[in-house]
Amino acid sequence: MIAIVDYGMGNLGSISNMLKKIGIQSSISSDPRVIDEAEKLILPGVGAFDLGMKNITERGLLDSLNVQALERKKPILGLCLGMQLFTRASEEGHVQGLGWLDAKTVRFKFSAADAHLKIPHMGWNTLQIRRSHPLLSDLGTDPRFYFVHSFHVQCSDNGKVLATTNYGYDFPSVVVQDNILGAQFHPEKSHKFGLRLLKNFTELV
Repeated sequence: MIAIVDYGMGNLGSISNMLKKIGIQSSISSDPRVIDEAEKLILPGVGAFDLGMKNITERGLLDSLNVQALERKKPILGLCLGMQLFTRASEEGHVQGLGWLDAKTVRFKFSAADAHLKIPHMGWNTLQIRRSHPLLSDLGTDPRFYFVHSFHVQCSDNGKVLATTNYGYDFPSVVVQDNILGAQFHPEKSHKFGLRLLKNFTELV
């Protein structure tokens, strides 16, 4: 069973419905006991970094998530804001992140030539896969996903970056560090590509 972590921010029902389409049982929960019993976790997210961390802390989820991800090495997939919360901190606010990744979350900063680009980055965009990983298997050529974000992750170690996407410049759109995986886009809004990525996640050992 996969637990979709409910900390009050994210398209929880949409993710659950996508998993149901591929025959995967999931539970939307903020109960640490459910999170402890799950085989894998998904940390979704839409909204502000500081509020996300505040909600995780106030719902008593911080210790549980740290145990599952860092001690039990349970596969956990962060989506959009969920991925950003894996980092140490964000330029968006002042609250410390989970700090699982040696990375920070930064706002898009464009050169004068790209100053016309709108923030947030919104809509369909492609992945440039930098190295192979089971999470990205069988996506086909020109895999496209749906993005909505004003900030992105900046990794200290580019070896953690599985794929990038270009919006004015290349930014990490998929990252991995052992059992910790993150995607900047919304697979629940990304049709067949999102389904495939979620299926790949459910099949990770």
